[in-house]
Amino acid sequence: MFLFILVSLLFAVLIYFLFNLRSFFNRKSLPLPPGPKPWPIIGNLPHMGPMPHHSLAALARTYGPIMHLRLGFVDVIVAASASVAAQFLKVHDANFSSRPPNSGAKYIAYNYQDLVFRPYGAKWRLLRKITSVHLFSGKALDDYRLVRQGEVAVLTRALASAGLKSELVNLAQLLNVCTVNALSRVMLGRRVFGDGTGGKDPKADEFKSMVVEVMVLAGVFNIGDFIPSLEWLDLQGVAAKMKKLHKRFDKFLGEIVEEHKMNSHDAKGKQTDLLSTLISLMENPDDEEEKLTETEIKALLLNMFTAGTDTSSSTTEWAIAELIRHPEILTRVKNELDSVVGRDRLVTELDLPKLTYFQAVIKETFRLHPSTPLSLPRVAAKSCEINGYHIPEGSTLLVNVWAIARDPDEWAEPLVFRPERFLPGGEKANVDVRGNDYEIIPFGAGRRICAGMSLGLRMVQLLTATLIHAFDWDLPSGLTPEKLNMEEAYGLTLQRADPLIVHPRPRLTPKAYEV
Repeated sequence: MFLFILVSLLFAVLIYFLFNLRSFFNRKSLPLPPGPKPWPIIGNLPHMGPMPHHSLAALARTYGPIMHLRLGFVDVIVAASASVAAQFLKVHDANFSSRPPNSGAKYIAYNYQDLVFRPYGAKWRLLRKITSVHLFSGKALDDYRLVRQGEVAVLTRALASAGLKSELVNLAQLLNVCTVNALSRVMLGRRVFGDGTGGKDPKADEFKSMVVEVMVLAGVFNIGDFIPSLEWLDLQGVAAKMKKLHKRFDKFLGEIVEEHKMNSHDAKGKQTDLLSTLISLMENPDDEEEKLTETEIKALLLNMFTAGTDTSSSTTEWAIAELIRHPEILTRVKNELDSVVGRDRLVTELDLPKLTYFQAVIKETFRLHPSTPLSLPRVAAKSCEINGYHIPEGSTLLVNVWAIARDPDEWAEPLVFRPERFLPGGEKANVDVRGNDYEIIPFGAGRRICAGMSLGLRMVQLLTATLIHAFDWDLPSGLTPEKLNMEEAYGLTLQRADPLIVHPRPRLTPKAYEV
């Protein structure tokens, strides 16, 4: 074993010097972007630290908004300003439309068979089209508006019941159950977790832990991804954990698909949900080019049940936490909701466009707490020039969404939670989060922008508005809003270090909580 490790390290050293020599000759006359000096072999991996989006933001203050790092043998370009991000994601979007190799896609996402990590091409466009038409189009979102409102109403009743019993609740867990069931009713035609309340449901608890684990593992900078000759050693144990987690997800998803195959159509043979459509494309496609495999279906379901649920629930949790910490803002939002909705019913999606100040609160939450602090990596199909620097072919691109949204050159008082900046007359009155304004891109931008952006926005807005409108929120005894822990737990998505534990107190008339 020692001999194998020694040979692997020597081979890695040889490849390192050859790689540097090739990069030197391929660079031509343009310099690489500035960046910290890499260590031998491992490069700048030690610079990433436990919270890479923080570490990279600090490095950008020294080296500038476009940086070059060497992670192992991989060139990595980091964009840390709105203008630089626009160069990559708008001007050079086509060149950066694919994903680099990574262990998460290999071991968890069915070896790149999903939508999120699949290389750009015909099959990726097919999967994107299927989800866009059947799940995320304006028509599909309107068709299933009552489903989302129904699941939020179930959550509201569960919280009201807990409130009347003076119980504390783990808001993150209940939000996750709600988002999973809202999505699964559209995708599968049924809830995944019981009656939707999430109360005493071990399957819901296990699923939440699986989703958090996949986001944590996918956010690790795995040495094997950057030094391929050391991949087999799995020095951090990441690959082994990914393989084990994949088996759990595959069992969960496999049971869903097999059950649905037995009952994928209604009595008239009409397709009733997304999974039925996917199964028909597997069994009887109209066009062979649109034929899907069962693995591709499970990979797509994996995307939806992880990225499509945890991001919405965690963003809502951050929003409630910020409002608890800022009671004057919370009061203003409640007053707006009471004036538009009243106190005799729950918020509906039709109310949301009328809530001007509330919409600003949501934008400010996305700014300070983007669900994906570092964009999912992209790869340069060919070398190019950006801002006078040489970007090598095969470079991995990381956009520091978190740092851009806190850039003092773009934002006044960037660390302050101040929704007024998005109101008429504010510094960013016309800025939106949908990928066109690069100073705030929580969903990314360009070809690989988050496919579920429209659904995510609706869920976050509906959940947050309902929780603010329907309840007053008390913290556990002895904890004041000023002392509420707002630290982050890094992963592919931005979780709270401590889940938000709160006591909900109903504030509407009793009939508002009735079935």
